[in-house]
Amino acid sequence: MSKLTDKVSIITGGAAGIGLATAKRLVADGARVMLVDVQAEQLSAAVESLGSDVAASCVADVTNEEQVQGYVDETLNRFGRVDVLFNNAGIEGAVNYLLDYPVEMFDKVMAINVRGVWLGMRCVIPAMLKSGGGSIICTSSLAGLKGAKKASAYIASKHAVVGLVKSIATEYASKNIRINAINPGPISTRMIQALETGLAPDQAEVARKRMESSVPMRRYGAPEEVANLVAFLASEESSYCTGTCFSVDGGMNAT
Repeated sequence: MSKLTDKVSIITGGAAGIGLATAKRLVADGARVMLVDVQAEQLSAAVESLGSDVAASCVADVTNEEQVQGYVDETLNRFGRVDVLFNNAGIEGAVNYLLDYPVEMFDKVMAINVRGVWLGMRCVIPAMLKSGGGSIICTSSLAGLKGAKKASAYIASKHAVVGLVKSIATEYASKNIRINAINPGPISTRMIQALETGLAPDQAEVARKRMESSVPMRRYGAPEEVANLVAFLASEESSYCTGTCFSVDGGMNAT
């Protein structure tokens, strides 16, 4: 029997990148998945690639409480329960020094990366309590553990995710709900490409090589390598893990 057989997982930011790679891994481990994103066409393609017998989708804005409750309700209607929430939706924001950083972009980053994570937990935990527990995995970042210039909003938001995880994990540990953060380093996705362009608009390849050289493993990670960690945290193999940050960063947090 696969380690996630009969488990139901919600994945926000599930249309591409780490979210979609995780969906594929969880389905391979026996789970059924509800993919949540604002990209309707990409969601449809993702469900088609996974198979409609094990996957469904819901277009939702994670900053909107009504829509967040909506994706939880839709999951319950379709699959009958929620065992796992991969709280993964996020944006990188602008790459700018503080005095040049647009206030409206700061607000958007905090809304998606922090409010979206908080609302996801707030809306899904009642369903998990009814079914006897569950696992929540929230995507923070290496940026949630360290600082760096020209990314104040993103870094603040990812530090906030760590704070939410550590706080709310203690509230529900006795209820068999485990809550952990993952902290990816540079991963080969659209987001890292946007950061490369933001750091060096006319020399993105130079920025990439510079970032790769800062990783002890001397390469970017693959979305599937993050998905492997999420699958572990979603399963009972991590049954004594809660309130913790798990780095998947090629050794960057060690330097």
